[in-house]
Amino acid sequence: MKSIHLRIRMNRFPQIRFISKVSFLWFIIICFQIDLFSQTIDVTKRLKGFDSYMEKILKDWNIAGAGVGIVYKDKLVFAKGYGYREYEQKLPVTPKTLFQIASNTKLFTAVSIGMLVDQGKLDWDKPVRNYVPSIEFYNNDLNNSVTVRDMLSHRTGISRHDLIWYKSDFSRKELFERLKYLEPSQPLRQGFLYNNLMYVGAGYIIELLSSKTWETFVRENIFNPLEMKSTVFTVKEMEKNPDHGVPYNEKRDTTLLYKIPIYEDQQAVGPAGAIISNIEDMSNWLITLMNNGKFKNRQVIPERIVKATLEPTIALPNSGLENKGYKEILNSFYGMGRFTLSYRGHFMTNHGGALPGFYSQVSAMPYDSIGVIVFVIGDQGSSLSNIIPYNIFERLLGLDLTPWSERGLKDQKEDKKLGKEGRSKSGSEIIAGTKPSHQLTDYVGQYQNPAYGIINITLADTTLQFDFHNMKLPLKHYHYDRFDTPNDEQWGLWTLNFTTNPQGAIDGLYSSIDESQATFTRKADASLSDPGVLIKYAGKYVFAGSFMNVELIDKDLYLIAPGQPRIMLIPVKPHTFRIKEYPDYSFVFVIENGEVTGFKQIDPSGEYKVEKQK
Repeated sequence: MKSIHLRIRMNRFPQIRFISKVSFLWFIIICFQIDLFSQTIDVTKRLKGFDSYMEKILKDWNIAGAGVGIVYKDKLVFAKGYGYREYEQKLPVTPKTLFQIASNTKLFTAVSIGMLVDQGKLDWDKPVRNYVPSIEFYNNDLNNSVTVRDMLSHRTGISRHDLIWYKSDFSRKELFERLKYLEPSQPLRQGFLYNNLMYVGAGYIIELLSSKTWETFVRENIFNPLEMKSTVFTVKEMEKNPDHGVPYNEKRDTTLLYKIPIYEDQQAVGPAGAIISNIEDMSNWLITLMNNGKFKNRQVIPERIVKATLEPTIALPNSGLENKGYKEILNSFYGMGRFTLSYRGHFMTNHGGALPGFYSQVSAMPYDSIGVIVFVIGDQGSSLSNIIPYNIFERLLGLDLTPWSERGLKDQKEDKKLGKEGRSKSGSEIIAGTKPSHQLTDYVGQYQNPAYGIINITLADTTLQFDFHNMKLPLKHYHYDRFDTPNDEQWGLWTLNFTTNPQGAIDGLYSSIDESQATFTRKADASLSDPGVLIKYAGKYVFAGSFMNVELIDKDLYLIAPGQPRIMLIPVKPHTFRIKEYPDYSFVFVIENGEVTGFKQIDPSGEYKVEKQK
């Protein structure tokens, strides 16, 4: 502002004098800028006391271990582990320790998509279906509008639906094909709704347009040129390296640390969170991002792609300020694969990652040439993936330190207290004296949702068992036709409400999953999806002189009458079908000597026999 003020004042002087003074002024400014940019931060000096801070952090938050890396300009200037990567064996965290970086994978996917945009195979802002006709969303409005930028910036209006992929056996292609079942929760581009499945879709788009798997594309175009030699995509690959993290969580309502299984079922959802890396490799990635795509003076990523990921696409509320009066973080936006925000007046970009027992944060203040990588072991320390980087930035910038840890601990203790109190009141709504409407054997079966897949209900002795995406828990009767699982520390509590059809049979269930209620329909006998079995029902039928056909079309049976829309026959059990339009109607085929001779239409008004023509 001072230089502008001086130039305005100088305009009052004769031209020759103006040029002379302006030249002198610019000389002073340039010298000042050269001096400014030649200055370096003494990282060692400014991190004085940081080791003690980290020792206190580990103790206060009761976490097994953490890793910290600091990049300054184009170098990794600090890399250190604190605590243990394997708590029971007391094996230390090192700069080479591998961690699941989870959602910090997303920026790798966004940059990879940018490379396809750069090749003309995609456009950030044109409907993605123009380039990938096989992608389908919930309705034609979305089909004709959603862009790859919408998918990567979480502004499709579709909420998380994480339990479609979590612990499931679905392939990436199957997850891609399930996007069409996800009903929007809000209009397109009207708000931020985080969605891992959109990144799965983006990863599968990479495969469709490049003829390479997402893993191969990322390895060839990012890992290899950035010399990320230890970085892998699977837990099996990670475990070949002895220096890897092992998750230890704090047991609920206690301070006991216990080992939990490493989450291994992330391959289908890989583009949203499968990468496993360490401080040393991730520093190469962060250096490249901070230097506009350059690594060791080579332009590995086009600068326009790096900048595109930073462009604000959807705004987030100033919740810290509005809810708690915290002024440090303001005006957050999501770009593609990372957030941007103002931290105490400094431009920051960051993104977190979370899988059971592992948390990460990759953040940078590119205009201050500072980047930070943090890994944390333990769900109870999830907040530290933000708290530790904030503390580092403040130290390196010479700012007074914000009591982030104290704030977070206060909230965590309150949450823990409220959680314990709340669980102690479980079952307060049980209606005493009720019993299931059916024998327990009648609830046994498979229940299917087109997006979420199958819930399998079995019976072990006298207890119903719940099995969903490899999460297996017993079910206990709550009241009427509601059954609950235990409130499991790892898998949570599941409530299933079974439904009865007009014929009196258990035909489905509904459960609160993710952000809404999901309905699961009882799956018919497996034989009734076999065209070889269904074809025997096909033929011409006659009732009171009127003719109709039963036809097998694309593996489904349809009832077709002249001048009427075709009606799908939905299998219920062998020889028995129903129709969506009138659920209180049943169609029961009559079998005599192994041959179909007709069917009975049973509805509230009566029972009517329809003959099959020979």
